[in-house]
Amino acid sequence: MAFVNLKKKEIQAKVVYYGPGRGGKTTNLEYIYNKVKSRIKTEMVTIKTHGDRTLFFDFLPFNVGKIRGYDVKIQLYTVPGQVKYDATRRLVLRGVDGIVFVADSMAVRREKNILSLRNLQKNLATFRKSIFKIPIVLQYNKKDLAEQGIPLLPLQTLEKDLNSQLKAPSFEASALTGMNVVPTMKKIVSMTMASLLMELK
Repeated sequence: MAFVNLKKKEIQAKVVYYGPGRGGKTTNLEYIYNKVKSRIKTEMVTIKTHGDRTLFFDFLPFNVGKIRGYDVKIQLYTVPGQVKYDATRRLVLRGVDGIVFVADSMAVRREKNILSLRNLQKNLATFRKSIFKIPIVLQYNKKDLAEQGIPLLPLQTLEKDLNSQLKAPSFEASALTGMNVVPTMKKIVSMTMASLLMELK
């Protein structure tokens, strides 16, 4: 559940970008940050480590409007994709209000996507959250690689592998070029705000 600051009349909601290592989670947040940085007062925090680009999280609050007279701030986080950082991933998921699952469209990453989605489901369950009830958007990233002749998974395969049960909104995207990065974020923000509105009734 989002953090409610009664004194400041502010709700802080947490959106986590989840997915396999090197799938484009950090690139998504870097693209968004560069788009909005002129309008926000905070810095993005990135911790780079050996092996994976982000050990901990990127942190990016920005105002998105009001719910019942409260200002809403959305914080965007990424988790490290590598299996050995599972405890960190769980830590980042604590108190999550919405999720963007960033899948890697490269054909060689098919199994990694499926394992990462299962891992998300398992880690959410440790906080008594269901992957079927939390706001979630799927992003099929790296679509720009088709131009380089790199074999990509067709949309139908990605949907069958990752979205046949979830039935979540999904976007084909390229975090590198920015294609569908902002629409993905806007969708999860609107779903998260709708969910918070229901909880605050």
